[in-house]
Amino acid sequence: MSSGRNIHLGMPRVRGASGVSAVLAEPAFDALRPPSPELLDDCVHCGFCLTTCPTYQLWGEEMDSPRGRIDQIRAAAEGAPLTAATVGHLDACLGCMACVTSCPSGVQYDRILETTRAQVERRVTRPRRDRALRSLIFSLFPYPARLRALRGPLRAAQRTGALGLVRRSGLVGRVSPELEVMQSLAPPLGPRVSVPERTPAVGTRRAVVGMLTGCVQREFFGDVNAATARVLAAEGCEVIAPARQGCCGALSVHTGREGEGMAFARRLIDTFEESGVETVVVNSAGCGSTMKDYVHLLADDPAYADRARAFSERVRDLAEFLHELGPVAQRHPLGGEGEAVTVAYHDACHLRHAQGVVSAPRELLRGIPGVDLVEIPDGEICCGSAGVYNILNPEPATELGDRKAASILRTGAELLVTANPGCLMQITQALERAGRALPFVHTATLLDASIRGVPVG
Repeated sequence: MSSGRNIHLGMPRVRGASGVSAVLAEPAFDALRPPSPELLDDCVHCGFCLTTCPTYQLWGEEMDSPRGRIDQIRAAAEGAPLTAATVGHLDACLGCMACVTSCPSGVQYDRILETTRAQVERRVTRPRRDRALRSLIFSLFPYPARLRALRGPLRAAQRTGALGLVRRSGLVGRVSPELEVMQSLAPPLGPRVSVPERTPAVGTRRAVVGMLTGCVQREFFGDVNAATARVLAAEGCEVIAPARQGCCGALSVHTGREGEGMAFARRLIDTFEESGVETVVVNSAGCGSTMKDYVHLLADDPAYADRARAFSERVRDLAEFLHELGPVAQRHPLGGEGEAVTVAYHDACHLRHAQGVVSAPRELLRGIPGVDLVEIPDGEICCGSAGVYNILNPEPATELGDRKAASILRTGAELLVTANPGCLMQITQALERAGRALPFVHTATLLDASIRGVPVG
């Protein structure tokens, strides 16, 4: 279709996103998996997506709504050049998929966005500063060994107070708001917690499951992985966590780095096939949604298409799997006997909207004695984390985080629960900015505490 010549991006022009200053004076997309015209035509411009789209809620701009972005993608697919504004509006999208849930026409915006972003990443040359930031992110986050090497210095900086001093100085923020977000999101680090390759079932074995240990989850939230393995074992599962497993590719796929994401996906499929497990359980919503989509990601790969389909069918979110399996382990109250604990559950977008897992985590939480589960107002709106969105687009992400924190505080909850490490970091920071920090834990952590009869955290 085109010569493959790249568009070059200049300084930011679009609110909240890395913008561009030049256009491509030729067809925007190449012939490698361009956005499907059939999927684009499914949009009938009804407007149901507007009330749940975070960027439309922030700015009220039609071009920053799902249907507006679809219009721009359709124009590019029909031969219009890839303009500066179009790339900026696409970069501004969180990819939260709330529009998929709210759309009465079944528009597959997730498929449209991922194929379009892959085109943009192949065709666009971003500013040097943006390229450097993205290179840093993607040379670090998908590699657990590199994150592990970072833990020691980061933990030392936290324990000595050096990190707090740097934050208060504001020096990093003056150099780069994006790097300031990266340092501020880091959770307090204790000793590293790992999961053995095999955790035997407690009592009668009901299933053999694989467990994704993840990247950021493995190195910064190892206690969540340990709690996940204990909960699965308590429910009669033998848990296999292959030591050689790597990144699932979620961050890469969601940001248009399609080739990189495919390579990660192939390696993960190989690893879990060798383990011989019946089901692969995932405790990170973003990872789980991508792994369930390997069937689409690798559909054109003759060596992996069928294997990817079989693998995707075996992937389950932790809450989804436990709900299907049914509980056998006794639950204990979180507080004292007869004391109720008000718990607010935050829906991670890639669990609620991308995977459609809504009732299962709530049922599991209601199964804990003494839990009074409350809903968060406007709970379908993204918190602003969205993978690495809060690093690449710190201003809108911060505003969305602050809105989410305000909604959470209106519930009067004593404890906050979610199923995604990105949400944990993002909302924790927002609550701290609001001066109203709340205990905030993963679903697995709460279930583990209840089953073992120990305090939460």
